[in-house]
Amino acid sequence: MTTAPEATPTIVLVGHGMVGQRFLEALAERGLTATHRVVVLCEEPRPAYDRVRLTSYFSGRTPQDLSMTDMRFVEDHGIELHVGDPAESIDREAREVTARSGLVVGYDLLVLATGSSPFVPPVPGKDARGCFVYRTIEDLLAIEEYAKNATTGAVVGGGLLGLEAAGALDGLGLTTHIVEFAPRLMPVQVDEGGGSALLRTIENMGLTVHTGTGTQEIVAGDDGAVTGMKLSDGSELATDLVVFSAGVRPRDQLARDCGLTVGERGGIAVDEQCRTVADPHVFAIGECALAADGRVYGLVAPGYEQAQTAAATIAADETDRLTFTGADLSTKLKLLGVDVASFGDAHGTTADCLDVVYSDSRAGLYKKLVIGSDGTLLGGILVGDTEAYGTLRAFTGSVPPVPPESLVLPAGAGAPDRLGPSALPDEAVVCSCHNVTKGTVRGAVTEHGCTTVPEVKKCTKAGTGCGSCVKVLGQLVTAELEASGVEVDKGLCGCFAQTREELYEIVLALRVASHRDLLDRYGREDARGGDGCEVCKPTVGSIIASLAPVIGASGYVLEGEQAALQDTNDHFLANLQKNGSYSVVPRIPGGEIAPEKLIVIGEIARDFGLYTKITGGQRIDLFGARVEQLPVIWARLVDAGFESGHAYGKSLRTVKSCVGQTWCRYGVQDSVRMAIDLELRYRGLRSPHKLKSAVSGCARECAEAQSKDFGVIATSNGWNLYVGGNGGATPRHADLLAQDLSDAELVRLVDRFLMFYIRTADRLERTSTWLERIPGGLDHVRDVVVHDSLGICDELEARMRAHVSHYRDEWAETVNDPEKLARFVSFVNAPDTPDPVVGFVPERDQMKPDLPLLDIGRRPAQSEETALEGSAQR
Repeated sequence: MTTAPEATPTIVLVGHGMVGQRFLEALAERGLTATHRVVVLCEEPRPAYDRVRLTSYFSGRTPQDLSMTDMRFVEDHGIELHVGDPAESIDREAREVTARSGLVVGYDLLVLATGSSPFVPPVPGKDARGCFVYRTIEDLLAIEEYAKNATTGAVVGGGLLGLEAAGALDGLGLTTHIVEFAPRLMPVQVDEGGGSALLRTIENMGLTVHTGTGTQEIVAGDDGAVTGMKLSDGSELATDLVVFSAGVRPRDQLARDCGLTVGERGGIAVDEQCRTVADPHVFAIGECALAADGRVYGLVAPGYEQAQTAAATIAADETDRLTFTGADLSTKLKLLGVDVASFGDAHGTTADCLDVVYSDSRAGLYKKLVIGSDGTLLGGILVGDTEAYGTLRAFTGSVPPVPPESLVLPAGAGAPDRLGPSALPDEAVVCSCHNVTKGTVRGAVTEHGCTTVPEVKKCTKAGTGCGSCVKVLGQLVTAELEASGVEVDKGLCGCFAQTREELYEIVLALRVASHRDLLDRYGREDARGGDGCEVCKPTVGSIIASLAPVIGASGYVLEGEQAALQDTNDHFLANLQKNGSYSVVPRIPGGEIAPEKLIVIGEIARDFGLYTKITGGQRIDLFGARVEQLPVIWARLVDAGFESGHAYGKSLRTVKSCVGQTWCRYGVQDSVRMAIDLELRYRGLRSPHKLKSAVSGCARECAEAQSKDFGVIATSNGWNLYVGGNGGATPRHADLLAQDLSDAELVRLVDRFLMFYIRTADRLERTSTWLERIPGGLDHVRDVVVHDSLGICDELEARMRAHVSHYRDEWAETVNDPEKLARFVSFVNAPDTPDPVVGFVPERDQMKPDLPLLDIGRRPAQSEETALEGSAQR
C-alpha cells in the first residue's frame, strides 16, 4: 500500500522512543500537528515508554506504568501511529519511506529518531542461549523468564546500564557478578574516589565486582546454554546467565543505506538545527544523531533539546530560533539503591582547577567539587548523597556565594548554612532535561499565575523528564509566592488549612478523639461534613494514636473510627506485598532471640509455606501469608511470647545492637541490654514516620547507630546519643546530641527527643529532614531537649510515661476479638474463599510470588513524582 504526499505536508517520524515522543509534543505545542499530517513508524510492539526507569519493572512497576504515551494525545492531534512496523528503507529521491508491513509513506520532511542499539563485544559464545542485552521491555521480560531456572548471573559492563542490569539480576535472586574492563565502575561519570565509594557500597550488598578485566569468551554447555565466562585476567566465572551492557552504538543503518552522511564512529551527521548535512528534508535527533559538535549524546536531556530544536526549525519560528551545539551531560541516578550524580567538568580537565573533596568510606559517601582558579564552580561528583545535586548543578559556571567546603560537608559535620534555590541566579538551569531556567520558573508564577508545582510543570515542562528537579521546583514556587506577598497555603491537605503540627496541638489541647470531630470543627469550610482524604485520615489517625493515653482515646488502631483511617498496611497489621500476600514480622528486641523461639518461627514458616529472610533490622520476616492466615499466624506467635514488630506502621521498627561487652573483647557497655530496654520502651509509638534505632557497644560502631533516627554509642563513661540519622534513599549522618550519659539520663533525653519530634514534625517527615527543617536545627533541638529552653520537658516525659504504661500488643488485641477477626478475609461475601490471584512458585528451597507477565496497555503514564508533589498553594 502506498500513500503519497498530499496537499497537506507530511512529516514522517521514524522511531517512537522518549525523544520521538518529545518531538511529537513539540510539534503539537507549535501547532504543526494542525497544519501537517504526522506519521510515526515505531519498531517496538508498544508506543514510547520511559526507558530511563526501565529497571523499576523489577521493583513492581508494570509495563503500563512505564508508558509515556497518552493515546488521547495521539488521537486529538491526528497522529498516525504504527507500532510494530519499523521503517526498512528510505528513498530520498522519491521522498518515500517503506515499512516492514509494506506500507509506503511519502514525506515532505523526515525525522529519524531510531535511537541506539546495545554493543555486544565480538567474543566467542556471545550468541549462546542465556545471553541477553538490556535495552527494551522485551529484553527484561526475556531475562525474567530465563532467570527462573538460573542461580548466577553476570553483567558485562559496569557503566550506567550495567549497574542497572546488575540490580535487576540481584532483585531476581541471582548471585550477581559485574565485569568491567575499566579500572573502576562508571568510568565516564565518576573518578577514582567516586568509583571506590561506589565499589565498596555495591560489594557490601553482596554483589561481586571484577574491574580491570574483560570478557574473552562465553562458555556454553552441550545444550548450547551458558555455563560460564573466561576473563582476560585468566580467571573463569561460573554463570547461568549473561547480560551484555557494554555501551551502545547509534542506529544509523537506515541512513547509511540511503546515502546520508554518517560519522566515522557512527551517528547521522546533522547541523545546528538537527537537519542532516546531506539532505535538508531529513532531520536526525537523539542517540542516532552525530551533533554539530561532533558528539553522539546518549542521555535523554540532550535528545529532548534536539527534539525541540528540530520542531522549531520545521516551524520556521523566527521568534524562537533554536540551535543545538552541545548539551549538559549532568546525570543523577539511583543505581543498585546508591545515589550517584555528576555534573559539569566532573573530572577536572580545566586548567588550574582545584578539587574540594569530602569522603567517608565507611558510610559510602564521596563528594567532589571542581573549582576554577577564580572560584567558579566547574563541576562535581556525588556518590551516596545527592541531595544538593539540583542546587549545585544550577550554580555550575558561577561563583557560589558560600565557601566550596560548605557545599560538600554533611549536615552535622561543621557545615555552615546550606544554599537554597533562592540563591540561584535567574539564568541558572534548574531542569536540564528541558533546559528550563530559574527565571522561567519564576515567570510561570509571576506572569502566568501558576501556584503549584503541577501547574509550573505544565507551563514550563520542568520536572517532567527525569524528575530530579521537582524538589527544587517546589522550593522555588513557594519562595516566589511568598516574595510576591501571596499567602502560601501550607495546610496539610485540601481538608485542613492547618499543618500537622497545628493539628497535633488542637487534638492535644481540646482532647479531640476522632477524625470526624476534628474535620467538622476545624476543617476547611467545604470539607466539613465529609469523609476526609487519603492524606488527612492516616495523619490524624496517627496523631490520635500517639496522644491516645493523654486525650482518653483508644490507642488500638483497629478500634472504631480508627480502623477506617488507616493505610493498607496498618489496616491489616501487616505489610502488603506485590502479589497481594502479606509479610509478618514479630518483634525481636535488640536482635536477641532464644532457640525455642527460633524453632517456633521455623515451624510456622514451614506449616504455612512462608518465605523467610533475615532483615537488616535483626529480625526475621515471614513473607507470603494470605490475609485470612494472618490471625492464625499471630495467635501462634503470641502464644510463644512474640508480639507485633510494627513493621507495617509509622512507629518504632527496631533497635539494633552489637553483642557488646558481654561477648566482644572491644565492648565497653552492655549494648544488647540497652537495645532491648529501648525497644520495649518505645514499641508501638506512633509517629509522623517510621523510627529506627541502634546501640553500639564501642566506638567501632558495628550496629551503625549513626545512621539511625536515634542512635546510641557506648563510651567508657556511659553513652553518647546521636539523633537525626538516616540510611535508605537519602542517607544522613546523625548528629551528636549529648555524651557520656548514664542509663537514666539517656532514656530521659530519648523520651524528650521523640516526643518533641512527634509534636513538631510534618506528615511523613523523617527525623533527618525534620532536624534540618526546624528553625535553629540541632542547636534548637538541643536547647529544648537537653536544656529545657521551652519549659516543656516535664510534659514531654509525662506523655512518654503514659505511652509506656498504656502499651498493648495489637496482634494480641486482634486475635482475642472475634469482631475484629471478621475483617481478615479476601472476600466479604465469601469469607472462606482465598484470593485465587495470590500464587507462588518454588525458588531456592523456598517460594516466591507467581506474577504473570503483563502486556503493555495504551494509557496515559503517571510519573512517580506525581504522588509525591505537594502544592505550594491550594
